[in-house]
Parts: sequence; structure tokens; C-alpha cells
Amino acid sequence: MRHAHVAHPFAAVDSQPRPGDLVDTLRRLAAEPFYGAYKQRLRELLYARRGDCFLDVGAGAGDSALALTAESGARVVVADSSLTMAGTMRKGGLTHITVADGHHLPFRASSFDGAWADRVLQHVADPARVLDEMVRVVRPGGRIVLADPDYATQVLDIEDQQLAARVLRFRAESGLRNGTLAHRHPGMLAARGLADVTAEARTLVVRDAESVDNVLGLRSWAHTAATRGHLDSRDADRFAAQFDRAVRTGRFTYAVTFFLASGTLPTAGADGPGSSGAAVPRGDHR
Repeated sequence: MRHAHVAHPFAAVDSQPRPGDLVDTLRRLAAEPFYGAYKQRLRELLYARRGDCFLDVGAGAGDSALALTAESGARVVVADSSLTMAGTMRKGGLTHITVADGHHLPFRASSFDGAWADRVLQHVADPARVLDEMVRVVRPGGRIVLADPDYATQVLDIEDQQLAARVLRFRAESGLRNGTLAHRHPGMLAARGLADVTAEARTLVVRDAESVDNVLGLRSWAHTAATRGHLDSRDADRFAAQFDRAVRTGRFTYAVTFFLASGTLPTAGADGPGSSGAAVPRGDHR
């Protein structure tokens, strides 16, 4: 029996009992070396230059937008559907902030030199629609970069590998709206006519269970699955016990692969990169 998906907290930040906790989660992630490294690579793939204007879709706490501006001198407009995240970004010094749903971006066509979505498409109701909107608001010759983990690639070393697979499958298929989509991002870019489409894979390997559990809550996934009817409660207890034993014995290993996909919008005779520096979004984005 297939059970209905329940939205991840990041899909509805403002409706959470303590939305500020999700801001803290993003900041803990940003402090992890793996996350810092892939985020830097994402920014490199944008080919940003001083005077360019970029859009960060689902910007979260805004750390990547601040970093891109500091590194390249480019201007960044940030968009997020959460008022909590918008307030956090404002306190962090960002000024070009739009509270908007990625399915309906309130900007004119060809307004930006590039756009990116980092760990966003896994949460949205219609990833194809969000990507279509990104394509629409980026000028010909501009860049689009996507990054997400693909939870179909997860592995976890505990004694019962069948039980581990059931819990990881719950995370991939029911704990997220689009948890196994990331390996398809390059094809989605190619289907929209982007050129120079590339795909890079980076695998997060974790042996410190505390670090991953503090951020992802991995140990709790089995009990969450049981609460939602995906797993027997006794199996959930057994998973937690095996998880703890793997940690005590030094056996614990968890891994998941992130995919970074990038491409360039076809120019169709338009001017080359940097030609749209004066383009501005529609409406008030401050």
C-alpha cells in the first residue's frame, strides 16, 4: 500500500510551530565543510561578473546570495515563499528581497543574467513549473544552476540492511515531495533547450552520527515512518537500537549523493553575457 506524502517542514516554513528552528538548521548545514564546498561550486557555475544581476530562488537564510555578491560584485535578488526567511535575510543585510512562490515568479521575462535553486526543487509541488519560471526570467545567454540531493542514492550501514532500505526509501519517497529527482535535473535543462548542460555529483559521506542526526534527524526517520503507517513500531524501535549500536561500535556510515546541474539559455541571436546589466525585476523587490 502506498501512503500519501506529508510535506517536509521546509516546504511550509511559516506554518511550523517554531519556524526559527529551520533557520538554525540552514546555518548548521552551511557550517559543514561539505555544504560549503558544493555551494561554492554552485556559485562558480553561475559565471557571475560585476554588474550582473542574479536571482536566488528559495534563498532560505540568504547566505549564498551574500557570498556571490562578495565574491563577484554581482547583484542578487532573493526570492523565498517564507516570511520568516525574508526577515532573516533582511537582518543579514540583504535588500533586494521578494516574498514569492517559485511557481509564479513576479519578474519580467529576461530580467536576470542567471538564476539558481539550491535544495529547492526537492520541496516544491511542481518542479517543472518552477524551472519553467526560472527559464522565463533569465535572459538569452544567461545561466541556470540547480542543486539537490538525490535520496535514491542513500546508503546506511546498520545490521539489518533490508530494514535500513525500508527506512531510507520512506525518506526518499514520502519524507520529501521530490526526493529522487535530482539525477533528472540535467535532462530537465536539456529538454528546455539549454546548451552546455553539465552534471556534477558530490557524495556526502558521514561517519559522525551526531552531526548528521542533529541536522537531518536520521535516527528519528523510522519512528516518523511508523507514525505515518509506513513501518511497524517494533521495526522502528529495532532500527533505533541498531542505529545506536552502529554508532557505539564505529560501524556507522551514511551517504547520499548531491547533483549539481547547470546550463546556458540559447542566445537566439541575442547579445552575449553581460548585455542585460540594466534589466530590473517587475514590481517592488526591496
